[in-house]
Amino acid sequence: MIISYTDNDIDMLARIMRAEALNEGDLGMLMVGNVIINRILANCLTFKNIRSVYDAIYQKNQFTGVNSSLFQGSATSYEKELAKRILNGEYYYPATNALWFYAPSKGSSCKDTWYSQKLAGRYKNHCFYKPDPGVCSSIY
Repeated sequence: MIISYTDNDIDMLARIMRAEALNEGDLGMLMVGNVIINRILANCLTFKNIRSVYDAIYQKNQFTGVNSSLFQGSATSYEKELAKRILNGEYYYPATNALWFYAPSKGSSCKDTWYSQKLAGRYKNHCFYKPDPGVCSSIY
């Protein structure tokens, strides 16, 4: 277990993973989960006051998925199992050390940097970005 969590955290994480990456399949959803957990662990940059799944998901202007019906609906038992995998420490490249992701417009490449952070890699339609190791050492 990477962080302490409740059943509510599992449900909320599962729902945001679905809302942000359902079309990316299980692996895409798992990577979104990695970013959420990294933000809780980071204690750096704009994530200094993020200490819970709730804090990470509802940080102002971060996840558009919170406004989606995919987030509002109940998580399935399978989606909750995916969330538990992340909460128990599974990581997937390129989200391993990532704090950000976005989906560029169809047919577009990932930018080399986004909000001054380096591209970690791409999975399907999501580009993942990570800080330099010295900036957020707690996620490396």
